[in-house]
Amino acid sequence: MDNKNMKGWLYLLPAVLFLGVFMVYPLIDVFIYSFEEGYNSASQTYFGVGLYNYSYVLHDPYFLQAVKNTFILVIFTVPISTGIALLISVGLNSIKPLRELYQTIYFLPYVTNTLAVGLVFMILFKKTPYTEGLVNLILNWFGMTSVDFIDGPYWAKMFVLCFYTVWVVLPFKILVLTSALASVKQDYYNAAKVDGTSKFRMFTKITLPMISPMLFYLIITGFIGAFKAYSDAVAIFGTDLNAAEMNTIVGYVYDMLYGNSGGYPSYASAAAIILFAIVLTITCINLLVSKKHVHY
Repeated sequence: MDNKNMKGWLYLLPAVLFLGVFMVYPLIDVFIYSFEEGYNSASQTYFGVGLYNYSYVLHDPYFLQAVKNTFILVIFTVPISTGIALLISVGLNSIKPLRELYQTIYFLPYVTNTLAVGLVFMILFKKTPYTEGLVNLILNWFGMTSVDFIDGPYWAKMFVLCFYTVWVVLPFKILVLTSALASVKQDYYNAAKVDGTSKFRMFTKITLPMISPMLFYLIITGFIGAFKAYSDAVAIFGTDLNAAEMNTIVGYVYDMLYGNSGGYPSYASAAAIILFAIVLTITCINLLVSKKHVHY
């Protein structure tokens, strides 16, 4: 190995050590824990090795409910938030004088504390003996009946969680897509105008292909972020998510470690590995799809 390569590895050494200690080692450790049956964290002992932890988790109704909630959250929030962000970004890109101001306004929810925003959403949607909540007052104004969005039916609670998640992730996507749209060369549009191309065709044949790498990035990170959702649900429904039937996979892992049913690191590790496998599978599928639809 020559001196140049040695210098390069020396520069990379801090990052390699950091990744090894805080990412690779914990992942291997969790993988090992997931196979240790009856693991006791106090005595560091276990009575067997096998697949019982995975079997227990996959048959646990709380975990199945968490998987259902997480998939609903992913299926609805990722495409909706990306689509709305794209429409708003296209609108912002056409407003040259005040674009920076509107970008700042749209970005404000992203830098606001998650629990604070969740508390506001809970106040807006919560029905109490003293008030119907602002959302229910609007529904009543249109002649509709009140709905208890926080402690009521499952569909209402899931609607609030999806709405809140879209609201939280929207600012970052708008910022990224606005920057991507600004980087598209005007020459392409000028040439299309000379040929008499419609705006819709310019959008589908020029704009979307040119910003497809950023769209793909937002979709991938959106899937990963939605699968890791937990604080969003806590902010609205409190810490007892199992009772509210609004727990997520990450919330289930946390409960197995520290919650009321805590003290089961083996079960938590098995659930974490299952989550890792799900995210890895969906990411690989997205990578395969991107080869045909993403233009670099």
